[in-house]
Amino acid sequence: MVPSIDIKHPISNCGEDNQAVTNTKSKGLGALFFIGFLGGLVALLTPCVFPMIPLTVSFFTKKATSRKAGIRNAFMYGSFIFIIYILLSLPFHFLDGINPEILNNISTNVYLNVFFFAIFIFFAFSFFGFYEISLPASFSSGADRKAGSGNLAGIFFMALTLALVSFSCTGPILGSLLAGSLTSDGGAMQLTAGMAGFGLALALPFALFALFPGWLQSLPKSGGWLTTVKIVLGFAELALALKFLSNADLVKHWGLLKREVFIGLWIIIGTGLTLYLFGKLKFPHDSPPKKLVKGRILAGLITGLFTLYLIPGVTNTPWANLKLISGFPPPLYYSIYQKKSDCVLGLNCSKDFTEGMKMAKAAGKPVLLDFTGYACVNCRRMEENVWSDPEVYRLMKDEFIVISLYVDDKKNLPPAEQFTYTTKEGDAKQIETVGDLWSTFETENFANNAQPLYAILNNEKQLLSFPVGYTPDKKEYLQWLKCSLEAFKKK
Repeated sequence: MVPSIDIKHPISNCGEDNQAVTNTKSKGLGALFFIGFLGGLVALLTPCVFPMIPLTVSFFTKKATSRKAGIRNAFMYGSFIFIIYILLSLPFHFLDGINPEILNNISTNVYLNVFFFAIFIFFAFSFFGFYEISLPASFSSGADRKAGSGNLAGIFFMALTLALVSFSCTGPILGSLLAGSLTSDGGAMQLTAGMAGFGLALALPFALFALFPGWLQSLPKSGGWLTTVKIVLGFAELALALKFLSNADLVKHWGLLKREVFIGLWIIIGTGLTLYLFGKLKFPHDSPPKKLVKGRILAGLITGLFTLYLIPGVTNTPWANLKLISGFPPPLYYSIYQKKSDCVLGLNCSKDFTEGMKMAKAAGKPVLLDFTGYACVNCRRMEENVWSDPEVYRLMKDEFIVISLYVDDKKNLPPAEQFTYTTKEGDAKQIETVGDLWSTFETENFANNAQPLYAILNNEKQLLSFPVGYTPDKKEYLQWLKCSLEAFKKK
């Protein structure tokens, strides 16, 4: 604890109207719900789910004693799908309640990230058609037997059967959603929001087609295009797999996936997908198209252009900052090219609080505390989209000392510096790694465990303004910096 840091009464009211910290989670919930919804729409187009829509809707409409009963049953079926996917997120609320930092620790766990990398590679080759993935038959057959009755319980087990038998297609998409939620600052609530969006997207067609059965005639017939969707998802899984390996590489400082290597592999994946969409690559169970349809040509062109966009990312030029994908590749300083320092954008920085405060006192400048993480997507977006803005960058470089504290750094502290800390709540916490130290420092002094979190201190370790979180608006962030700097000069 730093007694001089008073988060309720900073020297100025700068940032008081900036709701970046308090609203980051609520904004994240909406964004993840939408992402989950998009993921559900993609899952609808897979061979495991799409053929089930007309079959299931026809089952309800034909078996029901009346049209009204058929519609009611289909709506119940959709509702149960929605509820089942929300229920899948409940165990993570229990974990989050035990320790607010546990989900962040899980998301940056080296072994778990390597495991996710391997699983996504496994899923990708399944999508390519080399083998099929399915849950044990006992899972789906047990649920299927109970689905035979036409009562409420039977409808629930029909929904559960769909969730189980479609796992080979939905599993990788849900895995992406799970991993993405755990690396964000909303924890279990963001996972629930994503799952809710996913479940809603899967449920809507069953309810809508039951309400308007005539629409079934407009559905495209199942066919080779479903295989194409799976193979495209396979390429996406390969790209996402690299993100998990990158997380492990960054927090352990292995140096395996430097930024240019990461982007180079994405270029190879993008090239492969482009060639596939134009019919130049073939996979098992997939026949080359006799004629390229417009949609496939358009998708190929978009993929090809995106791949071309990535090429400057492997160079040591100003164009290497690929803002469209900021947050996914490793940071700019984690490079195969020689950099002047390992500070973000070459700013005047330290990665240690005590050392950074000494630098600030010697320079007569305020400190910008940057609580960040190697696996933090929004941190990279701030650095590459907001900090890189010429006016913001000039102010930060000339007027501040940046102290970047990485809460997910798995480097062990020297044995003499490891200790047991007693929190404000009286709990004993073992401080063994650099990340343990800075995550506890953030939680204890700022009552927050979100990243990014920015706070500005003077040389006496007093808070100059209210802390702010993820602030993608450059003008808003610049105004906060200027206001805090004015408070420092007046003091």
